[in-house]
Amino acid sequence: MAAHLRRPALSVDMETVVQTARSRGYTAQGEMFSANNMALLAEEICGCKAELLSGGLSGNNAATIVKHLWERQPVLIPYDEDYNHEPCQRSGHRAHWAVASGVLLGLDQGSVSEKHHQTDPSLPWLHLLNDTSFTCPVGSSGFREVYVLAKQGKSLRYQLWSLDSLAQSNVQLRTMDPQRADDGTQYVVPDGGVEAGLAGQAVLLHTRTQEQYKKCE
Repeated sequence: MAAHLRRPALSVDMETVVQTARSRGYTAQGEMFSANNMALLAEEICGCKAELLSGGLSGNNAATIVKHLWERQPVLIPYDEDYNHEPCQRSGHRAHWAVASGVLLGLDQGSVSEKHHQTDPSLPWLHLLNDTSFTCPVGSSGFREVYVLAKQGKSLRYQLWSLDSLAQSNVQLRTMDPQRADDGTQYVVPDGGVEAGLAGQAVLLHTRTQEQYKKCE
C-alpha cells in the first residue's frame, strides 16, 4: 500500500513484498511482528528512507507524526484491527499494519488565516490546505484534536481514525493470538515477542529525495 505513495509512485505487487520479506527472514507466513524489520523492508522495496519511531504515538511523537503527514509523507503503524478495520484493544491478538497518508486537524474557528485554506463546497466546516508552505499548526493554541486518514490492507477504502485511539491500540500490542501461537504453524517473532517488536512503534517513510524537497520549497 505504501509503495504507490512514494514520489514518484512505485508499483510493487504483494507477492514481491512477501517473497522479499521471507528471503530476509522477516516473515514466514506474511506476518510482520517487528517494526524494525518493517522499516528495513520498506527501504528495500520502496527505495526510500524509513525512520523507526519508538516510545508510543502520543506527546512529542504524536506531533512528529502529524508534521510528517502534513508534509504528505506516509506512516506505517501497527495496531489491533477490529472487525470494521478500525483500531481496537485486543492485547496484540489482532495485530495488523495500516498506512496513514493524511491528517485532519480539529482547530478553533479563526485560528488559521483564510489565505492558507479554502472551504470545501459541500462541507462548509471542512477547510482544505491550499498553501503547501504553511507551517503545520500542531502545538498551537487553537489545536484541539487529530484524525489520520489510514487504510489497512484488507480494507477497500480509507478511513478516518482518531490518533488517540490509534495510539492506545498501538501501545498495548503485547502478545500473539494464543490460537495462532499454538496452531503448529511457523511464525517469525522477534526477541522479546510482539511487545518488543511492535508496541509503541511506527515507521515514518521519507518518500522524496533531497532534490525533490528543494523543488517543493
